[in-house]
Amino acid sequence: MRRARQLASRRTVRGLALALLAASLVTAHIVRTRAQSAEDAVAAADRALGDAMRNGDRSLARRLLSLQFSYTDRAGRTYSRHDFLADLKNLSPGTAGDPKVTMYGLLATVTGTRNAADGGAAFFLDIWVKQKGAWRALAGHDVVIADAAPAAPSAPSRTEAKAIECTNPCQNMPYRVRSPAEQDVLNSFLAIEKASIAHDAQEWSKHVADDFLLYRSGFAPVDKAARIAAIEQQKQAGSPVIVGEIQAVRLSVYGDAAAMITTQMVPDNSRPPYRAARVWVRRNGQWLLTLSVQTDIQTP
Repeated sequence: MRRARQLASRRTVRGLALALLAASLVTAHIVRTRAQSAEDAVAAADRALGDAMRNGDRSLARRLLSLQFSYTDRAGRTYSRHDFLADLKNLSPGTAGDPKVTMYGLLATVTGTRNAADGGAAFFLDIWVKQKGAWRALAGHDVVIADAAPAAPSAPSRTEAKAIECTNPCQNMPYRVRSPAEQDVLNSFLAIEKASIAHDAQEWSKHVADDFLLYRSGFAPVDKAARIAAIEQQKQAGSPVIVGEIQAVRLSVYGDAAAMITTQMVPDNSRPPYRAARVWVRRNGQWLLTLSVQTDIQTP
């Protein structure tokens, strides 16, 4: 009897273990399926918006756009949702080659390159957000980048370096915070700007995701390691860093992700005014910058 009870107990334990393993496999499959379904849904919505633009289908495009939607073209011209719909077909993009979808929960990005009507290629960022159960476009952003990094200009000597006090955004910016999450994102942004000014690569890196990428007009893409190296080089050369003053900002938080759209101007005019789209993600309770796309505003 005792041996029989032991065998029965072992069978029960093995049965429970197998049941738990099966349940975990099913759960993992459901998670993967949901993630894949969301990714497919975003990809399909992005293709549908491109088709609507090429066909001049304002009715379809309207359903795919968030009420907060804005679009920045490769020349830095910015279109509100109303203006975008009014000029839909003229803004029609070429077909994107092998676009990449990245999911951040309730926010997703679609990135890649596509040709314009004039044949020139540009990097694009489309930001999608989940609103009322549907994926809608929050922002579109194009930028013409370089294939390779240009030769670095000679750094000014320490005697030539002229620092400009950072008032905006270091002390104030034209934005009224609406939630603690928005404040946390802005605090992270401010920490990045201050670390850049102070040539503090270690502090800068604390607020930037490991998969960070920067796309800027006329430059090759820059990853986190390359940006850290640039900060260190500026420190060794004693070069002043001047951050762009924020002229306008729109911040949208969706769960553990956020999109920040800004118009900025550098006080010393060392670069043209520019329009920037930044994507933030909260990991381990900390907001990190994961993507920055900056398009210079071209004057007519």
